[in-house]
Amino acid sequence: MAAGGWRVRGRLWGWLAGLVVLACAGGVLLNLGTPAAAGATVPRFLTDAQGRALILYGLNVDDTGPAAAGTRTAAGRGKPAAVPAPGAETALLGDDFARILLHWSRVEPSPGHYDDAYLADLVLRVDRYAAAGDHVVLAMTQDGYGPPPGTAAAPTAVDAARITAADEFWHTRGDAPDLQDRYAAAWVYVARYLTAHLAHAPGPLSPADALVGFDLLDRPWGGSVQGPAFETGPLAGFYDRVVARIRAVDPNHWLFVQPEADATDTGLPSALPYLPDPRHGTARIGYAPQLYPAPLDPDGSYTGNGVFWTDRFLNSWAIQAVRTAKRLNAPLLIGGWGTDLTAPGAHLYVDHVQELVDGLMAGSACCAAAPGAWSPWQLSGKAADIASVLDTAYPRVVAGAPVEFDYDKGTLVFTLQFRDVAGVVGATDVYLPPADFPAGPQIDFDAEDTTVWDPATHILSLTVSHPVPGTLHTLHLTPAAPASNIG
Repeated sequence: MAAGGWRVRGRLWGWLAGLVVLACAGGVLLNLGTPAAAGATVPRFLTDAQGRALILYGLNVDDTGPAAAGTRTAAGRGKPAAVPAPGAETALLGDDFARILLHWSRVEPSPGHYDDAYLADLVLRVDRYAAAGDHVVLAMTQDGYGPPPGTAAAPTAVDAARITAADEFWHTRGDAPDLQDRYAAAWVYVARYLTAHLAHAPGPLSPADALVGFDLLDRPWGGSVQGPAFETGPLAGFYDRVVARIRAVDPNHWLFVQPEADATDTGLPSALPYLPDPRHGTARIGYAPQLYPAPLDPDGSYTGNGVFWTDRFLNSWAIQAVRTAKRLNAPLLIGGWGTDLTAPGAHLYVDHVQELVDGLMAGSACCAAAPGAWSPWQLSGKAADIASVLDTAYPRVVAGAPVEFDYDKGTLVFTLQFRDVAGVVGATDVYLPPADFPAGPQIDFDAEDTTVWDPATHILSLTVSHPVPGTLHTLHLTPAAPASNIG
């Protein structure tokens, strides 16, 4: 890492010490922006058209390259590489989610001019993910105003030009053009284009239904303004502005917001205030922080003392993520997490993060789809060793309100608790890894039900025969035959 990077990291550790002292002394940061969120007492979840809770699990995918070519490139550490099609990815991990990174400079290559060919290619991508049964979130990024995708939260070389560019975007320099208005207009154009071109086709998941929503800015970075001053000022104002513009043309998709990346990615508190949603009906604002603990990001390993310090950061991150999501009255979707999956201890780190994410009942986009050290693919079409660890059991959709779920990889026991909810219809779908459940599951459920096991997709669909709103159900699944990864 360049010397500038070490100076940035040093400032980060210094800020950590200061904020921890503040948080412990008076909870100052944790109480910012709370009045409008009073009454957010239970976790919220993303839901599908049937009202079922969505637990998304997948990868980050970049927008580079034509979708029609059968391969794509994806955001990750290092150079882009060809990526297998969504069906291969689903077969590898059993995942149901793609978080596609858009680039503002490609949506709007020159001021006020939008690239319809780029957006047509995006529609093809969403079509292909929908055909594979995957949901999609679109995340906008612009490297000049935030950390480059797949890099440490703090740029490795923060020079005057980069800070000036960020300050102009955030209006902390008075002579800047109205870049935020252009950015919001680009989102409006994307929303309108997708509404007009995504098909409501028959089938398990139409392209229009596959698109969950928009992540408004990937990994915000404040330039010369950092910390709570950035989140409660320029960043909150930006979100209010972009949300209002999108809602004028799209009242239905979820809009995801992220905190300041440089601090909260590592486990520090966020000061992001409650953000109202002007749509009619229940708000659809989601919270999408990312997770890159400082002891690992960018070059650490989950070994020795690194395990202790990483676990401390992970625990802090989980506490802060839940508190901020509650303040925002928003479902939690982890927009990105990962590490060098070839480094020592990486499989233990993946296990730990998966356990943490399950405890939060949150969806997540892990790693990168492009083959490489941060991917489940070693080469295009060739799985890396870490793929078998990333391949985990999880509930894809829950026909009710999830209470908790857990997959014990040591005993191969999957447990899900949920409550029936009035008006929610359909099956609860659970994905089970083929290596752990080669012959499907043995089912222990506490109510009359109908179950269907699909050996091709390794998905169990369970439908409660006579749901009664408020009734708590417990589902236990164990392998019906010995697992292939035992011994």
